[in-house]
Formats: sequence, structure tokens, C-alpha cells
Amino acid sequence: MLRRTIKKQSTQFFSLLALSIAALGLTHSGISQANDQGANCGVAGLSVCPQPFDKTLPDPHNMLTWNQATRVVGFRNTYRLYEGDVFSTQGAKPSPLMPASSPLPAIDYAMNGKHYSIDNYIANQSVTGLLILKDGKIAYEYYGKGNSENTLWTSRSVAKSVVSVLVGVAIKEGKINSVDDKITRYIPELKGTAWQEVTLHQLLQHTSGVVWDENYASSDSDFSHMTQCEAKPAPYDCVLNLVKSVKRKPGVKPGEVWSYNTGGAWLVGRVLENATGMTLAKYLESRIWSRYGMQQDGVWHALVKDKVDMGGHGFNATLRDWGRFGQFVLSGGQLPSGEKILPDDWIARSTHWTTAKGSVTPSAPNGQYGYQWWYSAPAPDANAEPKKTATSEQTFWALGIYGQTIAINPAERLVMVQWSTWQNAETPSSLYDEQALFVNAVSEALHGK
Repeated sequence: MLRRTIKKQSTQFFSLLALSIAALGLTHSGISQANDQGANCGVAGLSVCPQPFDKTLPDPHNMLTWNQATRVVGFRNTYRLYEGDVFSTQGAKPSPLMPASSPLPAIDYAMNGKHYSIDNYIANQSVTGLLILKDGKIAYEYYGKGNSENTLWTSRSVAKSVVSVLVGVAIKEGKINSVDDKITRYIPELKGTAWQEVTLHQLLQHTSGVVWDENYASSDSDFSHMTQCEAKPAPYDCVLNLVKSVKRKPGVKPGEVWSYNTGGAWLVGRVLENATGMTLAKYLESRIWSRYGMQQDGVWHALVKDKVDMGGHGFNATLRDWGRFGQFVLSGGQLPSGEKILPDDWIARSTHWTTAKGSVTPSAPNGQYGYQWWYSAPAPDANAEPKKTATSEQTFWALGIYGQTIAINPAERLVMVQWSTWQNAETPSSLYDEQALFVNAVSEALHGK
């Protein structure tokens, strides 16, 4: 995800392609039709059929150029558009998410001299799901565009933060020796490539120095090529060859320059899978999903079913289970049993922002990226309030294109989850400003509650 540190990309490419494919409709012939009763959930092994179960699905080849209505259908059915590995609750009893004792107070934030409410926020952000947890209780919950409590919504790059947490679990278990290990220790086929000298620490912080074009508005970017690979019948070799083929930026050593890189994030997942001998889905299931009290099975996008999952994105779960995952992170990695499965300092290390060139900006003077978690704050010149709260500097973010979000403020014991279908992947940048302003306003409204 490029974020506001890169110049706003032209949306002309999106508009032209969206118009050109509009006549194609939403049909994707490669998806079998299933009945509404859930006899076939589209993925073998799901214990509950997600709803709504849309019968007509979009073509994944066109994911970056779907219009907003198409994106709603595509994002809640992404688990069916690709091969998937289920991460199951294993029948465990869900941990309760009880309603808060009092309703969410009125929310007020300001941008460009205008004041906005929570209803304005939902409209401005094209929100299709919103969950606010305070002290682990539901202060606010909203579903839009036909989504429901058992909709599986796709994470986009929020999955990177999930993988980062799993890396911490693997380090505590001794399956990964250290973030200072070179990644070739776990992925030997990268020897002799641009990735050869990169450590896991640098890979997690996206400071590999390897050139990767993440431009979502270009049909010829590396990210776009990866999207096309994923939609092919045998995606693994295509993605691997793409990621291995990129070059090092001339004169740039690992650790010197920050540049957001989904190809590198996929390699973080490969490090984890090779170190643990499990897919991302299976490791998530065995360590967290079946032990924390999640309410429903989820699906992780697989490049090779039961062998290789997509570490850069591809996590699909319910809104409340996104929230429960946020609660798990807020706790520092503690299960309901009291067992701590993350290193004591893992969250602090994960949110220690890199100051490599490109990470420090006027909005993020101490850096904006850690171990696949973001620092996010309104632009300093934004005519907006509340720009800060007493604890807003402690908020950290899992962010995915088109507005997917988990925001966590440990000091306020606050977790916010957002599903959205922005018109464009990341523009305008004021949408990110608005997210930060909204979380600050929620934090102020709930402070001391």
C-alpha cells in the first residue's frame, strides 16, 4: 500500500478500464454456482456458509478495476474467487463480545471547516462494516450493502499485519531464530537474487532495497502483474518467478530505503511457512484461531492449496473476528487461558517505526512503518480536528487498499475495524486523514467510559 508518501496516482487508468469492462457484467465463469442454503459454501471445510452467498461473481483478473458495486460483491466473496485454505475454530466456543453498558456517544470531527458525524463517516468512507470495541465490548457495530455477522470480508494488506503477529509467535516458539537472520536461511532459492543479503527484520520493515512497483493504477506495475498471476490456474510459479526477477536499486543497501513492497511481504509469509512447516492458515488456526474463541472459520487465499498461502494479503474473516484478532494484539498476545504466545516486547518492536529514507514524512516525523504495522496521523497542514488526543500517538494501524482497517490504541483499550470499498485504491489521501480523525474522535468520546 503506497499511502500518502507517494504522489497521488492518476485515476484515469481506473476510469477507462472500469468503463471498458462494465459491459461484461459480474459473471466469472470459473466459479460454480451454490445454493443459498449453504450446502456448498464454495470452499471445502467451512463449517458455516458465509452470507450473503452471491451467485454471480466478478472476474478476479479485473480486481483492480472493479467499480464500487462490483467490489462489494468481490470482497465478500474473495474466499471463493481463488483457491483457499480454511483456518478453523475447531469447534471451540466463541469468546463473547458483549454490548457496552452505554451507547456510543455522538461523534464529531472536523475537516476543512465542516463538522461530520458517524453517519457522514460511513458515507464518506464507503463503509460496509464497522466495529468499535472498548474494553473488549461492542460500543458500535454496523453492516452495510447486505453484509452480515457471518460475512467473510477480504483483508487486502491488513493480512500483512496478521502475518507479522504470526512471525512473533514463531520466534517465541523458536521456529524462527531471529529477525536478524538472512531470509535465504529459510528460502534458499533466493540465493543469487536481489534478496540475497536481506534480513527478516528488513523484509518486515520493507527496507529491502529491492525495486518493486506497487502502483495500483498501472496495468504494468509489479503489483498488477502479481494480481494477474494470482488469477491464473497455477499461480505459484508465476508469483515466485515475478518476485525472484526484480532487481536491487543501484547503490542502495538493505536497510537504507523504505519502499512498500507486497512481493517482499509474500516472502515474509514464505519464511514463516518454511520455518513452521505449516501454511499461514494452518499456523493461524493452531496457534490463535482455535484457541482465542473466534466465532467462525475463515479462509486464507492459497497459491498452492495446503502448501503455500499468499502472505501479502488474502485473510478473509468476519467483522467480529477481525475485532477479536485486534483484541488479541491489544493484549500483547494473550490467550483467554492466560498463556502469552508472543514475546513480551513483540508489539513494541513491531511498532518501532523505521526511519529509513522514505519512511519519515511531515505526517510521520518519527517514521510511518514497523513490522508490517503503520503509524497514521492527519497531515500537519490539514484543516481538521481532533488532529491529536492525549494518547493518539500510541495508535497503530493495519491498513489495506480500498479502506480496510484495524486501528488499535492500547492506552484507550480501543479497537476499531473497518471494511470499505473506496472508489480508488488509495486516493484521495484525505480518506486516510479522515480515518485518523475519526479514531481520535471516538477515543475522545469513549475516554473514561
